Parts: sequence; C-alpha cells; structure tokens
Amino acid sequence: MQCPRCKSPVPEKSTTCLFCGNAIDRAAAPASPVLTPAVPSATSSKAIASMVFGFFFFLLPLAIVAVFLGHLSLSQIKKSAGTLGGRGMALTGLVLGYLGVAFIPLILIVAAIAIPNLLRARLSANETTAVNSVRYLNQAETSYAALHPEAGFACDFDSLIRAGVLDASLVRTPHHGYVFGLQACGPAAAGKTNTHYQIVARPLQQNTTGVRAFCSDQSGVVRFDRQGSAEACVEKGQQL
Repeated sequence: MQCPRCKSPVPEKSTTCLFCGNAIDRAAAPASPVLTPAVPSATSSKAIASMVFGFFFFLLPLAIVAVFLGHLSLSQIKKSAGTLGGRGMALTGLVLGYLGVAFIPLILIVAAIAIPNLLRARLSANETTAVNSVRYLNQAETSYAALHPEAGFACDFDSLIRAGVLDASLVRTPHHGYVFGLQACGPAAAGKTNTHYQIVARPLQQNTTGVRAFCSDQSGVVRFDRQGSAEACVEKGQQL
C-alpha cells in the first residue's frame, strides 16, 4: 500500500511511513480489488463449424473451410475477453484442416500414378476377354457346322443362338468393351454349303475400352490390328 501523505510505498505490516513518519491506519486502508476471471457465456459458432468441417478433412474444400473458420473463431474468442468459449473446438478444426491440406495433395499424386495403371490393366483385361470370345465364336461355328452339315457354317449370330452353341449376351450387347460381328459368310460355289466366314471384334471406344481390334475366320487363327480397325485386321492383321 502507499502512504496517504507522501505516496511512498509502505512495507507490509508496517504502521509508520519510513519516509515521512506518518502513522498508517491499515484498518482504514481500502482493500485491494479481487479480479474474478470472466466465465464464457457462449460458444463460438465458428469454432463449432470449424471442428465439424475438420472431421471431413479428407475432402480438400472442407479442410480449407475448417482452417479458415478455425482462425476466425480464435480471433473472435480472443477479442471477447473471455466471454466466448470454444477455443478447443477451434484448435481441433485447425489441426484436422491442416492435416487435410497437407495430405490431400499426396493422395492426388498417388491417384495420378495409380489411375493410369488401373486403366491400362482394364484395357489389357478387355482385350484378353475379346480374344477368348473370338475363339469361343470359332468353336460355336465349328459346332454349328457339325450339327448342320447340310448348311455348313452359320452366317448370323441368331442361327448360332437358336442352335444352342452361342450365348446371346456375348453378341447382342457390347461385351467387356468390345462389339462383335459376323461377316463374309458363304459357300465356295453356288448351291454348296457355307465354307467360310469372318469374325471381327472392335473396341466400343478406341483407347478407352480397348486398343486393338481382333479377327478370325474358318482357319481358327486369331489376328489383330493395333489401330483398332476391324477392316484392317481382316486385310492385314498380325497373327497372335
């Protein structure tokens, strides 16, 4: 406390001022005010929102929103002089938000490497299925000719389906990204049995569902064209 006369500091428990000798009446001295910390009366809505968005840190836009709201809420809480709570929620949102901002680019890099590999694997799988399907169609033609020696090979898929040697799902809709066709079927001479045919398989979407086109005929040899052209496969395709 201070001496009321000279305003000099008075040691604790002393009843006389050391500088001016004035008697100090401690009973009459005003008591020091007791400061009571303010109790938060509400929670920052921005802090709550930051924490909620932070839980979705794996989505980059929401992670950025969590960081933005986290900083806003911390500033708001600081300026409220203790009447606004939610600091813990704001910090949680900030931590999760920054975690998302840091890891999402890493995930995008991994995806950029993995997705092309997956697409290549899909193309390869579709092409393998197309080759097997062409061989299956050759077997269906051979079976049909054995069942119908008077006709020879079938000149349309419906005949093979009715004979029970071909599954309709293979040829009536695109099958694993490929479309199949049966063409150039007929006899070697008029009035004779059908002795030749051509089976072609082309990708439904070039470089998306497949790259190469495949073809075969009564010889059973499967050929391919790298440009995905069924016509080029029949004319000058390379043998598998």
